[in-house]
Amino acid sequence: MTGNDVLKNLSEYNIWANQTMLDVFSSLPSVPNNAARLMSHALNAQAIWIARITGTQSPVKVWQEHNLEQLKELHKSASYKIAELVANADEAEFNRLIHYTNSQGNEYSTRVLDILTHAFNHATYHRAQVATDLRKNGFTPPNTDYVTYVRELMGQVF
Repeated sequence: MTGNDVLKNLSEYNIWANQTMLDVFSSLPSVPNNAARLMSHALNAQAIWIARITGTQSPVKVWQEHNLEQLKELHKSASYKIAELVANADEAEFNRLIHYTNSQGNEYSTRVLDILTHAFNHATYHRAQVATDLRKNGFTPPNTDYVTYVRELMGQVF
């Protein structure tokens, strides 16, 4: 399995996990404020990284908050676009350095491969925080573990 295969798997998992969380949000009488804030941040970060990789202007700010409908739209644009970037990247693209300024004004250069890996890890981290917040507010969070995704793909239930 190549690095591209691993990132392709992670990009598809990211789509599934974000959609799974948003499906739970849709089933709630109201989404707890902190859960919505954290999910907004996770999706904003994906959009920001996409903008850096593509040399475009980000449509969102790092901690910009969104309602459920806006989260669904951002998921459709960001989660699928980042998967498209992975699918279309070759070795040269994965190794291309991106020069950017972060939200604190610090300048960095990072390989596309490392940015994409970070984006998927970052989303997983914040989905776990969302799950904790849902549970704290009396709701049952979804299981968005990678292995759960793989088992669902394979038709296995546990």
